[in-house]
Amino acid sequence: RVLSKMIRLQIAGCFLILLITISFANAQPRYTETVAALQVRYHNEMQAHFNYMAYAHKAKSENYPNMSHLFVSFAASEFIHARNFKQVLSDLGVQVEEVAKPRIKVSSTKANLKDGIDFELADIDQRYPQLLERIKPENHEAAIRFMTYAWETEKQHRAILQKIQSGTGIFFGQLAKRIEETSIQYFVCLVCGGAYIELPKDICPICKVPISQFKEVERTK
Repeated sequence: RVLSKMIRLQIAGCFLILLITISFANAQPRYTETVAALQVRYHNEMQAHFNYMAYAHKAKSENYPNMSHLFVSFAASEFIHARNFKQVLSDLGVQVEEVAKPRIKVSSTKANLKDGIDFELADIDQRYPQLLERIKPENHEAAIRFMTYAWETEKQHRAILQKIQSGTGIFFGQLAKRIEETSIQYFVCLVCGGAYIELPKDICPICKVPISQFKEVERTK
């Protein structure tokens, strides 16, 4: 009887694994565009994370600690976006390979600011809206939600980035001095990646989670 029970449990376990495998196999063809978009964004967000961390170290070495802190806050947001996209892919049964830290071309802080601004504004105005249009017909709720969170987070940076953009030319010295004279704290929502200079009163304006889900961004050491 014990042996028979063990055999029945083994059969049941194999059947469950088969059902899960079939479910994953069926999930991917249903979400072809969604999977492709998530894979692209996962790698791009990890690339952005590594870029910003490299820019942060460079800024600190050039004695711009506050600009370094700004880069770190952006890096934290990008990492949360990447984590969310990876989780959705995993839930769809897609094996996600870790992104190896790439070789990053690091220039002066002035040039790094310009590169970061160009990339962020392209995300806001082009890449995210285009990808959302591609995946909406497949109606994968989690993918659409996290993609929207990431897009809304990037929009938060728009005002900061546009102000910085106006000072990355001949007025960079004045810009740097203004940033370095102001001590700013950054807080990041661990659910959506939303970044804030001040904690919201009750909930995250983007994903509506309580502020207990926020973490202050630490400065690089």
